[in-house]
Amino acid sequence: MRDAYHEELDSISDSLVEMARLVGSAIGRATTAMLDSDLKLAESVIEADQKVDDLQHDLEARAIALLARQQPVATDLRIVVTSLRMSADLERSGDLAQHVAKLTRLRYPERAIPHDLHATILEMGQLAQRLMAKAAEVIVTKDVDLALQMETDDDEMDLLHRTLFQHLMDERWKHGIETAVDVTLLGRYYERFADHAVAVAKRVVFLVTGEHADELQQDIQPVTGIEGA
Repeated sequence: MRDAYHEELDSISDSLVEMARLVGSAIGRATTAMLDSDLKLAESVIEADQKVDDLQHDLEARAIALLARQQPVATDLRIVVTSLRMSADLERSGDLAQHVAKLTRLRYPERAIPHDLHATILEMGQLAQRLMAKAAEVIVTKDVDLALQMETDDDEMDLLHRTLFQHLMDERWKHGIETAVDVTLLGRYYERFADHAVAVAKRVVFLVTGEHADELQQDIQPVTGIEGA
């Protein structure tokens, strides 16, 4: 019985990794659909979000069953409760990728993003995908140092987000109010996606150490960029 219990805990972790990989792929594909005005790709991202939702619902059901049957304590209880919270972060990340795809569909056949912002949006999409890939790695490895580094990685997204607003506030902006609203929403989607990836990593820190990431952050030396970026 005990072996089956720990196998179920491992299965919950596997589901979290699968969710992270799915939403990471989704934000990458949604970005491509946005920049290329690819309606077919956008629709595939929108439809694929159902799988993320299904994984979350299944994970929640298994976690609640474990709480009821096993009444875990200490580390095991922390694993189950933290996993539930991570699944919520990952499900919301999938929703944000879907929002990007839906904006593509809304503006099709026109492009929602003016050409002079393509490079910034592309960079935000790629960074969001790398952050989520790193979050998946943290779930697998339980690497606390790697998890804590993601706060610094997220600073890159914040900088890109500010760059978008600088374009919007520039007196030379000539793309109109509707496009300005689209750009504002997109910036928020990517920024929030990155926040959820960081939140997942922070929850792993709590899972492993029993301490909140902010309490440990001061012990980690700042790093620049993301490996493999």
